[in-house]
Amino acid sequence: MVEILGKYVTEINDVLWSYILIAMLIGLGLYFTFRMKLVQFRSIGEMIRLLGEGAAAGSKGISSFQAFCISTASRVGMGNIAGVAMAISLGGPGAVFWMWLIALIGSASAFVEATLAQIYKVKDGSTFRGGPAYYMEKALGQRWMGILFSILITLCFGLVFNSVQANTITVAFKSAYGMDRMTLGLIITVALGIIIFGGVKRIAKVSEIIVPIMAGGYILLALYVILTNISVVPGVIKEIFTSAFGWQEAVGGGLGAAMMQGIKRGLFSNEAGMGSAPNAAATADVSHPVKQGLIQSLGVFVDTLLICSSTAFFVLISGAHTIEGLAGIEIAQKALDLELGVWAQHFLTISIFLFAFTTLIGNYYYGETNIEFIKSSKTWLFIYRVAVLGMLIWGSVTQVQIVWDMADLFMGLMAITNLIAIALLGKIAFAALNDYEKQRKEGKNPVFYTSRIPGLKNVECWEESEDTKNKQKAS
Repeated sequence: MVEILGKYVTEINDVLWSYILIAMLIGLGLYFTFRMKLVQFRSIGEMIRLLGEGAAAGSKGISSFQAFCISTASRVGMGNIAGVAMAISLGGPGAVFWMWLIALIGSASAFVEATLAQIYKVKDGSTFRGGPAYYMEKALGQRWMGILFSILITLCFGLVFNSVQANTITVAFKSAYGMDRMTLGLIITVALGIIIFGGVKRIAKVSEIIVPIMAGGYILLALYVILTNISVVPGVIKEIFTSAFGWQEAVGGGLGAAMMQGIKRGLFSNEAGMGSAPNAAATADVSHPVKQGLIQSLGVFVDTLLICSSTAFFVLISGAHTIEGLAGIEIAQKALDLELGVWAQHFLTISIFLFAFTTLIGNYYYGETNIEFIKSSKTWLFIYRVAVLGMLIWGSVTQVQIVWDMADLFMGLMAITNLIAIALLGKIAFAALNDYEKQRKEGKNPVFYTSRIPGLKNVECWEESEDTKNKQKAS
């Protein structure tokens, strides 16, 4: 039964990824990039500056940095380690180039979706909720589309993706220490249960602590490997580009494999345009929606250009991707073993746990906020939490390939739904960017109100107070 299901899922994925999604991701990313005059490149300094801003004055909400950490917790996971290793083993070194490309142009899509999520967010006690489902309903007037997206992201992230993370953790610990996969799966399940029953602020606090430590340590280790093998780095870079564009790859079909694997694993990792990160972006309490749009663009760069590239150089410098019988996370483990010795394999195993566990936290939250969109019900939320924990146990012991294939399918359907929405709503994000840059040129700390974009409707959190209106009239 599993083999039959896997066959059909693979066939659907081939059509979905070979034709529809590649065209939409690259086409829309390029359109946004040039329409906003390369905002993701010319605003890098501003992105870094904004990371230091706290929540708005007097707010009890989540800061921009905390929201960045929630989305990074989801982004930075097994896609950055096992996914990259898998892409190289299946698509060759050229897959790394396509991973870079989808990040560079996809960061523009990330800006648009995060800015829209901020504009159309809603109040949730002392915090906020939002994301694609919310702007599909409020800006497009298509609640059915928002419900469809909510169902897809809940299945994709809360259930399927989390089973991928659990699968990778247990395989890594089984390979390194011979640990029973079911036992570890139960430990992970209990630990996540304690966190997710504590609400979004606990999720934000845990992410804020773990994410910088795990990402920084992994990048430092990568730099050490690169610097100690600096003589072979030019050859590795050359191999990446020649494999991405070489005539031998084109004739042999390897070019298509590199492109597909690079884009699939790149999107799985950085989530640009997929519609997942905007759910975290909406929680931030900022004075202008564009601030969080820029922060989320930076997240794409951190994820792919830094962390994914770290794994790629580990693997390519060591040549572990050419060893038969290894797959996914085992390739990355072998790469570090070859380069740094057995101790590094232990370091990677612990890193895998931290990367994957923080991803479980971020993924869970995406499902929670979308269930709240469909129906605010404690019963449904409890059922979802139980289902998440059940999928962790299932993912801990199941076969790896069917899990990745299911993840690709749901990810693709979810991305198509969101890309259609942001293509239709992009002009609102463009107007918000123009307003932000105009205020910055005037030397102001940009502040946004609904009135700053003519015709903006169904916006809950950006109405101008009477006091503010009177002050402006007086000045």
